[in-house]
Amino acid sequence: MIMKTWKLAALIAALVAIVAVGIFGGRWYGDNRKSNFSKDTELFVYPGMEASLLLKAIPDSVVLRRRSLERVMRDLPPEQIRPGHYVIEKGKPSIYVPRMIRAGWQTPVKLVLSGTMRQKGGIARKISNQMMMDSSEVAAALDDRDLLATYGFNPTNVFSLIMPDTYEVYWTDPMKVVLDKQKAAYDAFWTEENLKKAAAQGLSQKEVSVVASIVKAESNHEPEYPSIAGVYLNRLHQGMKLQADPTVAFCFDYTLNRVLYKHLEVDSPYNTYRYEGLPPGPICVPDRASLEAVLNPDRHGYLFFCASAAMDGTHKFAVTAAEHGRNAREFQRALDARRSSR
Repeated sequence: MIMKTWKLAALIAALVAIVAVGIFGGRWYGDNRKSNFSKDTELFVYPGMEASLLLKAIPDSVVLRRRSLERVMRDLPPEQIRPGHYVIEKGKPSIYVPRMIRAGWQTPVKLVLSGTMRQKGGIARKISNQMMMDSSEVAAALDDRDLLATYGFNPTNVFSLIMPDTYEVYWTDPMKVVLDKQKAAYDAFWTEENLKKAAAQGLSQKEVSVVASIVKAESNHEPEYPSIAGVYLNRLHQGMKLQADPTVAFCFDYTLNRVLYKHLEVDSPYNTYRYEGLPPGPICVPDRASLEAVLNPDRHGYLFFCASAAMDGTHKFAVTAAEHGRNAREFQRALDARRSSR
């Protein structure tokens, strides 16, 4: 009787062990091997985030078994959570998430530098909106004389260093990485051929950027860039003042709705109505199209241009001041007519 009882107890214990092994083995398999994500999903991990916040950041819609994910994340201590941009790939098991975060297996992000970039604060916000850096950190780097000197630039001409494009970076990268990529793109642009083209215009690399920034600020119509560049190069070569309205707008930090005659009196080395030659640095970030326009300008005799009366964003060019005056009056009449019709 005792032997039968012992055998029964042993059988029950064995069954319990088998069930336990089955349960825990099934959980282990489900957590470590079985797919738990129905599609790729991004995860941004900020400094100081805890596992509970990470779990909330992963939407239920992509998780097949929430309890499995909660189990593996439970053992992730705060000190092992590495900030970054991560992509949880479709088909990965739950355990992949804490392993990825512990190891810092980040997925790069695209840093897009494009559009109008004419103030350091705006550039700082553009970069900080796409990376973990605070905008004040970016702005400080753009004004850091010692840091910029390592790249051959300074706070006055730093706009020349920035090359609009799309760059692959890590979300947690510091500003130095961004500047490294700008310098690499800058050096790549300045081929032997482009250096010869700049020399043919009597310009240094940085002077090309200054002229290009004025061209960029003058128009959003890229097909006209070579013609506009030709006008300013003609003026430079003839010793004329550039008299570029955007340089005056720069003096007022681009707060003017319109440049008026009274604004032309501002005493600043950037005011090309008062001072001959080029301003001390670019007035905005020149893009590739404007740089190419300065290196490959239209060959013409134009010395003037103004907005077209067609109001389509294009300009009318002129050789003489008299012709320019007629174009300007034509534009003003069109502008007055448009205002009166409103």
